[in-house]
Amino acid sequence: MIRSGNPALKESTFLDLGTGAVVSRNAGAMTLNGTVNRTGILLLLCVLTATYTWNTALTPTGELAPGALLYILGGAIGGFILAMVTIFKKTWAPVTAPLYALAEGLFLGAISAMYEVKFNGIVLQAVLLTFGTLFALLMAYRSGWIKATENFKLGVVAATGGIALIYLATIVLGFFNINIPYIHESGLIGIAFSLFVVVVAALNLVLDFDFIETGVEQNAPKYMEWYAAFGLMVTLVWLYIEFLRLLSKLQSRN
Repeated sequence: MIRSGNPALKESTFLDLGTGAVVSRNAGAMTLNGTVNRTGILLLLCVLTATYTWNTALTPTGELAPGALLYILGGAIGGFILAMVTIFKKTWAPVTAPLYALAEGLFLGAISAMYEVKFNGIVLQAVLLTFGTLFALLMAYRSGWIKATENFKLGVVAATGGIALIYLATIVLGFFNINIPYIHESGLIGIAFSLFVVVVAALNLVLDFDFIETGVEQNAPKYMEWYAAFGLMVTLVWLYIEFLRLLSKLQSRN
């Protein structure tokens, strides 16, 4: 049984959509190098649009431009729609995954600018922490220090689901001007909550590594390289946003 807290990566993901079985290596199967290359392409596309919105969202005086909110909303909504399309139409991943990366870049560049205006230097810290966490966990996974056992997967998936419910409740209650106390504030409880979310997001990377490795071993279809790269990107975006939230809470106490 393969489990991942990432909704883009679940047990049936690597099955051929037409027959319900994995394809043979001769038919053009997923490889680890191919997945790494596709991930690099998605990251590059994301950085390109993020750089554009970063430069557009910040005025020459270092203030947030009036149109920054449009990039945040447009990128978030566009990214969500493309993510849903990719999840339900996996064979479209070679097209929708790059489009998702471009949309997320618009969102990330603008929201990063918003945080940077309030907390100088926070974006560089969040970027370094995100990729530092990625490479540290990848090394730990490859060396066998961290193993995606069945209990480990169950725990991470359960924690991820709980966080998703809390965020959903926050959004719904926000429509009625009701705020969940403490966890979104800069107090000790809020910092502890953000730290917990960062840890859970990071542990999802381990599940993603395990899932991708399993897909390669099972000779998943070639287009799944794009889909697996998309799934990994979803986790990285989440991790980066959570680092921004955690760092903003910490800096608010200074």
